[in-house]
Amino acid sequence: MNEREARQTHGAQVGGGAAPVGSALIDHPLRLALTNEVHARPPESMTAPVRVTMLAMLSGEGAGETDRRHLESLCDWAGIPRPSLGATHHSASFGSFRLKWERHTEFSTWTIFRPSVTPVGALTDPFLEPALNAVPRDWVNGLPGERIVGVHIAVLDDQSPEPSANMMAAMFGSESYVGSRLAGRSATAWTDFRIHGDGYSRMLVLDHSMTPRQTGRVVQRLLEIETYRVMALLALPMARGVLPRINPIEAGLADVTTRIATLRGLQDERDLLDRLTLLAAQAEQIASETAYRFGAARAYHELVEKRIDELREIRIEGLQTVREFMDRRLTPAIRTCEAVERRLHTLSQRVARASNLLRTRVEIAVEGQNAELLQSMDRRAQLQLRLQETVEGLSVVAISYYLVGIVGYAAKGLKGFGLKVDPDLLVGLMIPIVIAFVWSGVRRIRKVIAGNH
Repeated sequence: MNEREARQTHGAQVGGGAAPVGSALIDHPLRLALTNEVHARPPESMTAPVRVTMLAMLSGEGAGETDRRHLESLCDWAGIPRPSLGATHHSASFGSFRLKWERHTEFSTWTIFRPSVTPVGALTDPFLEPALNAVPRDWVNGLPGERIVGVHIAVLDDQSPEPSANMMAAMFGSESYVGSRLAGRSATAWTDFRIHGDGYSRMLVLDHSMTPRQTGRVVQRLLEIETYRVMALLALPMARGVLPRINPIEAGLADVTTRIATLRGLQDERDLLDRLTLLAAQAEQIASETAYRFGAARAYHELVEKRIDELREIRIEGLQTVREFMDRRLTPAIRTCEAVERRLHTLSQRVARASNLLRTRVEIAVEGQNAELLQSMDRRAQLQLRLQETVEGLSVVAISYYLVGIVGYAAKGLKGFGLKVDPDLLVGLMIPIVIAFVWSGVRRIRKVIAGNH
């Protein structure tokens, strides 16, 4: 027995029966995709000094194939392999720069990384030569969708001095910027969350002692905070826009609720129910129009909060942290959207309760009318029964009269043949017999008809 056979025998003895040599387990068709999902879109490793530009293009759902074809054109231009079919993210080196593409549900991000030839700290303005300048301008202008976020990041190395307050004011155009120590004081970041004259926001990162992967994670978190912040705020204009549509519905519902107590007739109740149905349809239409955007805003806001937690901020005296800025600016906007969403939900519930109340009144009124109709039908049935009994009695008399007449004619005929028969006496004796016979026959016929029905 060789060493391999010995190991297999030992495994069978210990494991209670190992798989035979050459057998193959059947993998779930999604096993590989699900395993790789947690490793998808890793942060790029980078070493300061480096410049980064990120563009988030809002293109809607289903635009991933268009984005991929646009990326293929850049790969063909640089002579490098294309992304795989069906890919939702891709990272590649294009010589003087590196580009990373990520496809999200309704937008795509294009991030360009470019090492600084001259130490960034030696420049008067680290944003004069952004990484975007290394990418062909025609290709950038042809990016699918609409630009929703554009950010330039300059990462300074540990040899660069920390910028003074005057230098920061010159870089950001004002003193309204935020900053904090990050990742256990291994980096410092500043930003003002504003769009500058070139159409891009600015972020400055000073690398004190980060590893390349730490630098990549910090840059990615800062970019995601800005991207998800703007995407979350997309719901705010919608929330403000639907408020003028909600107010008339609420006023109409209040009027309907007031009129419910003073309704006089069934027609008024039906008219009011039609009006309530219209209000309910309007409320549901607004809710369906805003449900996706409000739900997305909540999800994006949660991601912003998560990314801020991952930064592990430490305050710089005299400056707001990123979390404080978001708590004062972003959180109230999200709360406004949530308030409008709750208001819509409450409105739908109120309309439903009013509709149920009014529908109950209408049903009670209809049941009352049905009860009156049934009583009227019962009275008519009783009258018809009495009339039927009267007709039956008259029928018995009429039939008996004719039968007795026939008996009288028969008695007279018998007397004519010489028989000693008194026709009058015979007719008199036959009257009760004939009546009893006819009455019994009529009852039997009525029973037969009733049984058939």
